[in-house]
Amino acid sequence: MKIAILSPIAWRTPPRQYGPWEQVASMLTEGLVASGHDVTLFATADSLTSARLESVCPGPYGENPEMDAKVWECLHISHLMEKADEFDIVHNHFDFLPLTYSRLISTPMITTIHGFSSEKILPVFKKYAGHTHYISISDADRHPDLTYLRTIHHGIDPSKFQFQERKENYLLYYGRIHPDKGAHAAIEIASLAGYPLKMAGLIQDADYFRSRIEPYIDNAHVTYLGNVGPEAGNELLGKATALLHPIFFEEPFGLSVVEALMCGTPVVAYNRGSMAELLIDGKTGFLVNDIPGAVAAIASLETIAPIDCRKHALERYSKDTMVHGYLEAYELVINEAQRK
Repeated sequence: MKIAILSPIAWRTPPRQYGPWEQVASMLTEGLVASGHDVTLFATADSLTSARLESVCPGPYGENPEMDAKVWECLHISHLMEKADEFDIVHNHFDFLPLTYSRLISTPMITTIHGFSSEKILPVFKKYAGHTHYISISDADRHPDLTYLRTIHHGIDPSKFQFQERKENYLLYYGRIHPDKGAHAAIEIASLAGYPLKMAGLIQDADYFRSRIEPYIDNAHVTYLGNVGPEAGNELLGKATALLHPIFFEEPFGLSVVEALMCGTPVVAYNRGSMAELLIDGKTGFLVNDIPGAVAAIASLETIAPIDCRKHALERYSKDTMVHGYLEAYELVINEAQRK
């Protein structure tokens, strides 16, 4: 099977630090190559892959403010589409814009919808719904106006996340510094629970960071470690008493949640979006509705066995499980195209 993977170009594939869409595209690409398939990754020129790499964009525009994102996105997407007839299937991880090419190429296209940035983009998905195929990353993120081929949860490489049974005395916030992700709530939860809080992640809203987060950073009770890379992230996740995930939006998935579980670290999360799909309440963490509920859950963390977190992640969120799911989806789409 000849597969083209279209990754975003905001960040390198895989990302050096933040970049969840690029991370998933990379994980899938490497898994497909390991399964013996002929894979071409369309990504930035500095990307790292065992697949064939195609690129027109020299580096990620997220790291270079001089680059015009729209210009490079157009060049990047059109580069793949002009080569589409070389492949059996095109797998789009680039949101809605590549859909506009789907009727102009003969190669079938499958699109993983990594979440909806806005309802304003929905008309594009609706227009091409009958011509291409959509994968949801959680049942919770399915839009009622769209038809999906299936749900395939993200997978991660277990070997990249070390199991840690013995924990250190801190709670962890690990994700974008943005009001939607609840960094401010994590600070309050940790304070009320009597734990120091370590924080790591990309500052996506500078005003929010300055007003709601920075005043509490004292490197004793609250420590901000910056936008850390995978190795530092693995260590932080593995040694934490728990990951705090007090989200204020309907999160489509939550890679940090399954990464924590893979390290054997329970998660205390607000019960919104996909969290009820990712966690087993009372066994791999706790689903709560507010700050008092989170504080009460932290007092019960000793009832969670780290090995149960790891086992759950291995069963549901491994790279191999994700790759198998996508290979089945590819075969369905290719066979349908051949019948037509």
